[in-house]
Amino acid sequence: MAANEQQLSQIAMANLPSGAELMLLNQSAANAAVCAADLNGDRLPEVAAVYRLRNQLHLVVLQQKNGVWERAADIKGHGHGVAQLIVMPVLRAGQNNLIVGWQINAQWSKLSVYEWSKDGLRDVAPSGMSYSYMEAMDMPSKQGQDGKAELAIWMQSSGESYHIDVLRWQEGSFVPAHDVYSYYFPHVVKYYERLVWRYPQYPLYWYHLADAQHRSGRAEPALVSVHQALAFAQPTRDTLLELEQSIRDVLEPGGASRAVGLFPASLKTVKGMRWGYIDNRGRMAVDPRFDDAGDFQENGLAVVSEKGKYGIINASAQFIVPPIYDSIGTFSEQRASVIDSQGFKLINENGTVLTKKAYPFIADMHNGRAVFYDTLPGASGESTIKYGYLDAQGNVVIPAQFEEANDFQGNKALVKVKDNEYALIGLDGRRLHTYKYASVGPLGDGLLSFQRELAGKTGYMDETGNIVIQPTFYSAFPFEDGRAIVNTSDDFRSKYGVINKQGAFIIKAAYNDIRSLGSRRFAVGNAIDPQQPFIGSIYAIADWDGKLLTDFKYRDVADFKDGLASASDVKQTFFIDLTGQLAAGYPRVNGSGTLTLEEGGLIKAYVDQRLSYLDRTGRIVWQQNTIIPLKEPYFVKEEKYKPNRDYLVYYPQVEGIADQAAKHKVNAKLRELSQVKPIPENQKLDYSYSGDFDVSFYKQQLLQLELTGYHFPFGAAHGMPTKKYAIIDLTTGQMFALKDLFKPGSNYVKELSEIIGKQIKNDPQYSYVFPNTYNGIRPDQPFFVSENALHIYFEPYEIAPYAAGFPTFTIPFAQIRSILDTNGAFWKSFH
Repeated sequence: MAANEQQLSQIAMANLPSGAELMLLNQSAANAAVCAADLNGDRLPEVAAVYRLRNQLHLVVLQQKNGVWERAADIKGHGHGVAQLIVMPVLRAGQNNLIVGWQINAQWSKLSVYEWSKDGLRDVAPSGMSYSYMEAMDMPSKQGQDGKAELAIWMQSSGESYHIDVLRWQEGSFVPAHDVYSYYFPHVVKYYERLVWRYPQYPLYWYHLADAQHRSGRAEPALVSVHQALAFAQPTRDTLLELEQSIRDVLEPGGASRAVGLFPASLKTVKGMRWGYIDNRGRMAVDPRFDDAGDFQENGLAVVSEKGKYGIINASAQFIVPPIYDSIGTFSEQRASVIDSQGFKLINENGTVLTKKAYPFIADMHNGRAVFYDTLPGASGESTIKYGYLDAQGNVVIPAQFEEANDFQGNKALVKVKDNEYALIGLDGRRLHTYKYASVGPLGDGLLSFQRELAGKTGYMDETGNIVIQPTFYSAFPFEDGRAIVNTSDDFRSKYGVINKQGAFIIKAAYNDIRSLGSRRFAVGNAIDPQQPFIGSIYAIADWDGKLLTDFKYRDVADFKDGLASASDVKQTFFIDLTGQLAAGYPRVNGSGTLTLEEGGLIKAYVDQRLSYLDRTGRIVWQQNTIIPLKEPYFVKEEKYKPNRDYLVYYPQVEGIADQAAKHKVNAKLRELSQVKPIPENQKLDYSYSGDFDVSFYKQQLLQLELTGYHFPFGAAHGMPTKKYAIIDLTTGQMFALKDLFKPGSNYVKELSEIIGKQIKNDPQYSYVFPNTYNGIRPDQPFFVSENALHIYFEPYEIAPYAAGFPTFTIPFAQIRSILDTNGAFWKSFH
């Protein structure tokens, strides 16, 4: 050991707690896990070291003051050893960071990148960021070096093969450093060239060689390597074909742009559901800090929410649009509608508001036009709604003047001018054709549906108004590629069929449901129960000429995309191809839902109301957690109850309560409140039910669980939501009622009733409450608590319309302090 290293080790050991031992790098007998560098910017070196105390690793930073070394920071580490201890600027040039590789096992180390802050050391690396081997250096790009270290992360996949990427800290997160690939990946090429020379029959090495050549900018050799690997026809074939296509995108003009490669992922926490983003290896690349997170769109942006407001982030998880909106729509033609307290507005991809005022409604942009409506004064003095169109700059290009308006397609749009008068207009609002009918449907494949009378039958006309199919249908959908779905039944028993432009039936009108799936395919549905057709259908796949390609075996089928469609039967969800049969080379997932093929080969599975990601073999890359850790020894475990395809409940079970009898009683009550009850397995229900839960509040020994449900009778206009709270003392297992919060003998019902009555009378937000329906609360009124307040709520329809949901009234504890039992078990459990 060099004299300097000896001195550093002596300094470190002299300042370790009693019983601690200084760790060695990679269990080496020569190199101690100790280093010296200026970490806080005062131009004086600090000493950093890793030690073990009672089987727990610690990172300590020593600072010299007045000639004496003092501990400036001491934090807990991870794993059982130290793979690396490096000092380099990572976050910003000229400011050192401490890079630690915490050894988890023989193959994996957890990466930590510490920066010095006013509160001590802060680890900025995501919690799931791990590696098998890592190099840190300031890598040159075409613009030179930037004074910050890039991190080359090697992730072992099997044997001597690794998935490799180079990352850089940029705008608050680690992102791929594409501009230095040409510097680093030639080293990776040499590594895999040695492997394919030693093992020429191993296709995985050829794949990794091709990938490294591709990222080095050597597309032609990469294509040769891909073809060498394809010759083996191994299970990696689909992955190789994807790599081949990405290489060809570089070689051929108009190649596809690089995908963001981040996918929304949800986690249940003690603060409720939180959303982040994983990469295509299932690593949490963006910490779960959002209330909600949408997919990254084609423009590389995603809509997320924080604290109930929505904003837009880029691929570096930086806000392009701050979270200030109540809602943000999907981008269409580089424009999106947003909603704030003033109403709808139109923004561009930079977040700039383009409209000069807010409107009650703005639709998506099509053909450079977006439908909007405004409230205008009517002839009788009452306000009336009129529709118009905005252009891409947010200007009113066609004033609000129509009673109805459809999106533009092919630079034409159908509008309703007034009763019994419709028109087809151009982009400037000029009338192209006028139609004097009671109802006219939107344009589809050059034809429009129409009715002479509102209660009459429907036919089709061309754009000029010439009738091409006489009115013979009770409902008729727009034409698509020479086909239209129609219904010939005049009662609740539908008789759907498909016609061509001559009005001839391609598929006879005899089915409970028919849906166009795109790619010239239909889903044709027979009623599960002909006496109750509203219960649903079971589907077969038909081609555009009406030929049935399958039996009636699918309970649901999504649209086709790139030759695949998600489908499900009674037990599983899977992909089908254009023949309607199970697509080869893709997994089947137990449960009902949808599968989506994502960029990079991942499969997003939203099945049984839970999100997961799989690879092509069906291996789970990531799935939502089923354990919510609390303070040890307590945790909440998610259990699933699905006795029937139409009955699904996720319910909580609390672990760690010392009294086993109390624990069993609590968990039995949670099952009961969650509606876990006997349900027939194979019987078709006339309703569906789904239940779920969240931790809505947790402090000290108080755990509050929100249990939600939704009961939907098939054929009803809407279902009925339910909400209950289980409020538990973890030390005793006691489940609290409203009365437990108040002093014995206090008239809490009267006092709370009066407070809520005044809120209904004086607060405009409660103007929706039905007149004369509120008569106070019950002694067992539904409620929940938060840090500083009691919240009383009512069921839908109880005192307000269905749309109001669960009317909730907040009463600060300070307002009812005189009747609170501050010495009671309920209050003391979280105070």
